Amino acid sequence: MIDADLTIGPISGHFRRVAWPAAMGMLFATLYNVVDTFYAGYFGTQAQAGQTVGFQAFFILVAVGFGLGSAMSALVGNAKGRKATSEAKGLVAQGISFAVLAVMTMIAIGLSLGSSLIAIVSEAGAYRDAGQDYFNWLLLALPAFILAYACNGVLQAHGDTVSMQRALMVAFFANIGLNPLLMYGIPGVVSGLGFNGIALATAVSQSGVALFLLHKVFGRSVMDDVTISDFRPNFTTYKTIAAQAFPAGFALLVTFASGFIVQFALKAYGPDALAAYGISLRVEQIFLLPALGITAALVPIAAQNYGAGHNDRVREAFRRCWGLGVIATGLAFPFLWFGGGYATAFFSSDPDVIAAGALFLKVEAVILPLYVVLFSVNSLLQALKKAHWTMWIGIYRQIIGIALFIWVLTSVFDFGLAGVRYAIALAVITGLAMSWTIARQVARDRIGGLGGIN
Repeated sequence: MIDADLTIGPISGHFRRVAWPAAMGMLFATLYNVVDTFYAGYFGTQAQAGQTVGFQAFFILVAVGFGLGSAMSALVGNAKGRKATSEAKGLVAQGISFAVLAVMTMIAIGLSLGSSLIAIVSEAGAYRDAGQDYFNWLLLALPAFILAYACNGVLQAHGDTVSMQRALMVAFFANIGLNPLLMYGIPGVVSGLGFNGIALATAVSQSGVALFLLHKVFGRSVMDDVTISDFRPNFTTYKTIAAQAFPAGFALLVTFASGFIVQFALKAYGPDALAAYGISLRVEQIFLLPALGITAALVPIAAQNYGAGHNDRVREAFRRCWGLGVIATGLAFPFLWFGGGYATAFFSSDPDVIAAGALFLKVEAVILPLYVVLFSVNSLLQALKKAHWTMWIGIYRQIIGIALFIWVLTSVFDFGLAGVRYAIALAVITGLAMSWTIARQVARDRIGGLGGIN
């Protein structure tokens, strides 16, 4: 079983071992979503637009799971770097019980506020109805997503990104079969759920992912001799976990809140624009995957070395992370710039959707490397236990910046639909300047600076 000591050996080797499986796992997670988008296309543009708004609302609830996973990766990784086995065990047990409480809370919020969230970013009619139904069925998948994130954080802290990769690969292939089965049913035996079958397929396959990852966590040596009492809420430990999880989860929440701002702006241009936006996000994620794997690997590598006091290795890991990520995303430029329309046409035959998707992806081709540097900074701040800065960076970039630039480019200068996409790019550029300034200051305080890139 993988239990890597990331405080020794070449940093480059650790990135290869940790980042590659993480990137492959993310690839299958993205392809999973691509499959869902593809099948939604059978029900038309209204269904694809509904899927976009329903999925966006659902993932606001999942933000707590993402934050918890980041917290587990950083805190358990830091304890492991200090060889504090007992502390690591307590953090893992408390993290799992924290996840269970988070599931119950988020389900209650989803049931009470889901329809209001969807109403904000949609107009009354077919695609709002489709989005609401899709969201309601997706709530069945909420426990799986939150528990899987928490468990994956524990596994990442031990250098294990292979388990999540394998789980997501299996889920991807299961989803290919489950989608048509649950959409159309078995003729003469059981009727299908139509469009909503896509959401139920997600709940079934992601539940398998969560169960597999729980099995992998409980199979680790850190869980030897664990007892029921270890899972009883310890509010001191909960406070430690929440302090690390809240900023990361809130940063993701802000990310999806920005999606609501964008969708609110796009709804003035009709369901074609919303469908194109959802499709472009799926395509963009495929080309961002190598960089996401690299930046995800930075958290356990930097966290273990920071815990062990190896500051030079932390700096080296950060430089290698953003450097490799920029190269990887730079290679995607020609595909997104010249092939965006062809990629969008794979999901929709609507010429308006294809034109808008091509525009969105051209802008993305230019700013994709900037995302990587931003994600690298966030991972470094997580590893250095300064996650609250990720929250403030996110608030500026994803809410203040996007809202301000959308207003300026669409209302003041009347750039129309293109103005929405340019506004996102401007928010990324200015957000990167802000995040780099913060990273330099935190690095000076925690590890003596960033080396030759101060």
